[in-house]
Amino acid sequence: MSNQYHFITRWRVKGATSEVYDIISEPLEYPRWWPSVYLQTHEIEHGDKDGIGRRISLYTKGWLPYTLHWESSSTEAKRPNRLAIRAEGDFNGRGIWALEQEGDFVSVTFDWKLTADKPLLRYLSFLLKPAFSANHRWAMERGRESLDLEIARRHAQTPEERHRIPAPPQPNRTSGLWLGLGLVVVVGVIVAFVCWR
Repeated sequence: MSNQYHFITRWRVKGATSEVYDIISEPLEYPRWWPSVYLQTHEIEHGDKDGIGRRISLYTKGWLPYTLHWESSSTEAKRPNRLAIRAEGDFNGRGIWALEQEGDFVSVTFDWKLTADKPLLRYLSFLLKPAFSANHRWAMERGRESLDLEIARRHAQTPEERHRIPAPPQPNRTSGLWLGLGLVVVVGVIVAFVCWR
């Protein structure tokens, strides 16, 4: 089906698996350190002592000018190497985080398999799947940048050093303008093609 997606994202960040795991496993903190994508989160259900069954409501966006409402339920938590979630809402599927220590770096893999059910995504995926896929890649690249900055903040030795670390990338506010201009160009090309036939 055209509204099914499977993304595998790989990051390489300097740090320890336990540290990266602690950051990734706390979605209530995502709006603080990954604000370009995570606009708002709140806990619906706490889950067991390992966090299994924990349910989080998320309000997210990417580069493109649409937002997504969805819930994340923790299905697996094996500190410090593996986390898995089930997603339900504007998209449905599963995500698996795998972390592996490689010297001073952590190899992070996110395997995201989903079906887009938000009407915009479901009905336009056949036409705009490359744009929606690029939107996901943009969001994940902002995540890698933001994770690097969050680790640097945690390692800062003094308040002054922490203050010198830049803020994480913020939500994109101009994509609607560019999308609108792009649509005007596409419509103009189609009209010109029809008129010249």
